[in-house]
Amino acid sequence: MGTPLGDFLRLKRDSTQPEQLGLPEHGRRRSPGLRRSDVAARAGVSVEYLTRIEQGRDRHPSVAVLHALCDALALTPAEREHVRYLAKISGDECTGHLGREPARRDVRPSVRETLRLLEPGVAVVTNRLGDLLAWTSAYEALAAGTGLLEEDAPNLTRYVFTDPRARSLFPDWDEVADEQVFDLWLGPKAENAEWLAAELAPAAGPEFTRRLNRHKVPERGVLRLRHPDAGELRLRREFLELPSDSQLLLVLLPDDEATSQALARLGERKGRGRLRAIS
Repeated sequence: MGTPLGDFLRLKRDSTQPEQLGLPEHGRRRSPGLRRSDVAARAGVSVEYLTRIEQGRDRHPSVAVLHALCDALALTPAEREHVRYLAKISGDECTGHLGREPARRDVRPSVRETLRLLEPGVAVVTNRLGDLLAWTSAYEALAAGTGLLEEDAPNLTRYVFTDPRARSLFPDWDEVADEQVFDLWLGPKAENAEWLAAELAPAAGPEFTRRLNRHKVPERGVLRLRHPDAGELRLRREFLELPSDSQLLLVLLPDDEATSQALARLGERKGRGRLRAIS
């Protein structure tokens, strides 16, 4: 049985072409990408050892080996961070360190106060499973008419994959979908992500399941919205991690003057509301 770490390393090896790393072509290959021998030689490990890691038969590679493999595959900083995370959960699968505690849904008073100070900015507290836990009135004004906050316990991941309005709201739907699936790996406990995946898979279909084990590390560039009332919006995203809560604070900032003016109009139409939180 494989591991998330082994799956990711194999996928990166298969998707990396020799010329990307300055390696010579060695004639026709049976499979795309790099040979194991190419990666093993660059990392200074044996082909047998790399095979064991990829197949999940070695779940505890050393930090030095992980660094060497990241260098061998020329991974980006975000991909290297993902490797460190996958190494941790792959090891924990054997030792049973992962519990089944639910994802935390309460928002600390100090975090709620931070949201209040961010008014009239567009901000929301979420977790890596996509649960929307608390938001400013400006975020509520932005979400009005999109269906995002209609559920009693709104969840962005569920919305993206099961609500047809999401494809209209997000012109770059594919990129947003990749981001939401990737974040499931970063949930507070692996079982939480697995539970959400099992719940979503039947409703979301192949668009969700084919992404689940792709481990595509998102770039998280400018977020484009096609708002039903405000038109085209461009938003920069700033994330503040709340590691003790396994949550994050997301602030959406206008990327151009047209977006800034459109957000102001949405706020005026909605009127100044109050902070909302789901408990």
